[in-house]
Amino acid sequence: MAKKSTLIVVAGPTAVGKTAFCIDLAKRLQTEIISADSRQFYRETVIGTAAPTAEEMDGIAHHFVGHLSIHDYYNVSMYEQEAIAICNQLFEKYPYIILSGGSGLYLDAVCEGIDDLPDVDTHLRNNLQQQWEAEGIEPLLNQLFALDEDYYHIVDKKNPKRVLRALEVCMQTGKTYTSLRLQSQKERNFNVLKLCLTLPRQPLCERINHRTDVMMQNGFLHEAEQLYPQKHLNALNTVGYKELFAYIEGKTSLDFAVEKIKTNTRRYAKRQMTWFNKKGDYRFFEPSQLEQIMKLIT
Repeated sequence: MAKKSTLIVVAGPTAVGKTAFCIDLAKRLQTEIISADSRQFYRETVIGTAAPTAEEMDGIAHHFVGHLSIHDYYNVSMYEQEAIAICNQLFEKYPYIILSGGSGLYLDAVCEGIDDLPDVDTHLRNNLQQQWEAEGIEPLLNQLFALDEDYYHIVDKKNPKRVLRALEVCMQTGKTYTSLRLQSQKERNFNVLKLCLTLPRQPLCERINHRTDVMMQNGFLHEAEQLYPQKHLNALNTVGYKELFAYIEGKTSLDFAVEKIKTNTRRYAKRQMTWFNKKGDYRFFEPSQLEQIMKLIT
């Protein structure tokens, strides 16, 4: 592998335009794209996660898009191992490859590595799972704040899986989840250039609202109805599906559910930008600045 091999990370909030930008960039660099968008891993959730279609990919190879079923067990450590293996293969052919997504934890796994965390006692895991099912997420967040305030401030508070995992580790080890994550950055045999696409708040909100409307026109409700019997699965515990499941159960009107999707997606985008801003090693560009980015890369 050439020493100058470079992984170009293209991060950014949902709906900012990463898909189209990365395809244009991949064409310019004549390379392939590795997805780090954990919502797009599942083949059954194409519409609700805005996964790129074959037409949108336009002949550019994408890895880790629709490679799993919602029924499959998967975690960030498994992704790290598989993504690094793909990187090593691709760097035999290309000096540059692109890693793109809005899931900061998955981007970090490839760039920096995820420490091997301890296996958790099954009894403890079951107890926490039962607590979540009976009481909801708020009591668990309160416990996490008491045990690991640093991680509390960056965790996706709408993602019970990540909250539960942090609590499991804290309660089993007596240490903070923060102290056990990324204790030392793993060495990679490639360079990393981190870019984050961004837009002013109003245009981004407009893009989120428009994309939600397009998703509904493309059959998002039908997709959610087909998946409703599996609504208990972690892969479906995410923005868009939860709001439509509430409508399917008769708890809200469809108009209200769609507005909630827009609101919660905007909040998710804000949390994503908080993550990338805190990292301190991203360079920020708007999606229209491809030429400036090309000069930076080459």
